[in-house]
Amino acid sequence: MSKVMIVEDDAALREIYSIRVAAEGYEVVSAGDGEEALAVAVKEKPDLILSDVMMPKISGFDMLDILRHTPETANIHVIMMTALSADDQRTRGEQLGCDRYLVKSQVGIEDVVNAIHEVLGDRPSESASNA
Repeated sequence: MSKVMIVEDDAALREIYSIRVAAEGYEVVSAGDGEEALAVAVKEKPDLILSDVMMPKISGFDMLDILRHTPETANIHVIMMTALSADDQRTRGEQLGCDRYLVKSQVGIEDVVNAIHEVLGDRPSESASNA
């Protein structure tokens, strides 16, 4: 079972995402800001991090930069989610090495779940579901 970490400073959103992601069969850990996320990432070694960008203490971008430069966390998949839709923000996320960049106003929770499956490459195949 893959482990997904949800990093979101809005506790209600963090809970909603955690419940929905757990319903997909993932083990879920969470953090309320980028600083906490770095500590949890080293300890828990998640397969994927779903992270907000604008957070207190350490932003999602700074967290991603640190993750990519830390040997223990350099290969963790990261999906950034933000209200920032500007192209320069998307470019910054991609340059820092995020696997996907989702704009909150343009995606629903099912789009987020689909992105997690795509990045982890674990979507059940059609042939298996038709068996």
